[in-house]
Amino acid sequence: MKIGIFGGTFDPIHWGHLRSAEEVGETYRLDRVIFIPASIPPHKSGRTTTPARDRLHMVRLAVARNPRFTVSTAELTRPGLSYSIDTIREFAGKLKKADSLYFIIGLDAFREIGTWKDFGEIFSLCNFIVTSRPGSKENDPLKGTGVAVKKLFCYDPKPKNYLHRSGTRVHFIELTDIAISASEIRALVRQGKSIRYLVPASVEAYLKRRGIYGGRRG
Repeated sequence: MKIGIFGGTFDPIHWGHLRSAEEVGETYRLDRVIFIPASIPPHKSGRTTTPARDRLHMVRLAVARNPRFTVSTAELTRPGLSYSIDTIREFAGKLKKADSLYFIIGLDAFREIGTWKDFGEIFSLCNFIVTSRPGSKENDPLKGTGVAVKKLFCYDPKPKNYLHRSGTRVHFIELTDIAISASEIRALVRQGKSIRYLVPASVEAYLKRRGIYGGRRG
């Protein structure tokens, strides 16, 4: 099995998340893409997020009809901050010998990885798939990561990716540009404006029904 794990606050999940996961899954022939809603993201500690139960339910609604997609509550049931290293350790520990694990992450977030908890260990546990930023033509994921990260890799020109000494790799994929922002969606709801075609219809209906983001209850 080739398993991709895709974490985030998903506040709310939108078509940009879903299309990114679809393109990554297809390009790297992943058998599963597991969406993992965060409980308390370290980089957003202290900031208000929508209750976990609502974010989880929206993710489940959004992925329900895609046989490749599934959802994990690993970070929601684990107490404390949702550190990626803890999630990766958990999933890596469950792998069978022939399985491979891929951590899906956006370019901007990857360039901050040198500040993450136990970042040096992460690369030995899984491969990385770094996704492009909408509107950007940058295609070097290690650019801007800092010396501490760069020195862990060597460039492999034939597959055009980076090889870690443990044998794992960092891949880069240029995605279809879909510049959708979760914060903009929340703002639109608060303003009473339409979010149709920004999120799946099932997610839009749930937001209205629950009155999330200050919108009117349906």
